[in-house]
Amino acid sequence: MLFMMIVKASNHSEAGNLPSSELREAMTKYNEELIKAGVRVMAKGLHPSSNGLRLSFLRPGEIPVVTEGPFPETNELIAGFILIDVASKEEAIEWAMRMPDPQGHGEGQIELRQVY
Repeated sequence: MLFMMIVKASNHSEAGNLPSSELREAMTKYNEELIKAGVRVMAKGLHPSSNGLRLSFLRPGEIPVVTEGPFPETNELIAGFILIDVASKEEAIEWAMRMPDPQGHGEGQIELRQVY
């Protein structure tokens, strides 16, 4: 079963602030554990929304409206993701619970979603 651990954005990630060296080390260790267990498919961080675009499909059949970032609502944004292949939802939850605070400022939030 494929699950995506979606790391939600924060004010720090949107400002382009890189994680501390301690958090980078903790995340590297966590990713190494995922790889050793054979469950990690892919993991990537994303640039801040100031480097992004949003396409809004306002009317069926019409060309979407393109809006350049940054986007103000950080709670709606993604800072990165880890795609894992596990045997069950419970195993996916176990791996998500082991992830260090991805923002390192007590702002971390992970959304866990199964992939079709």
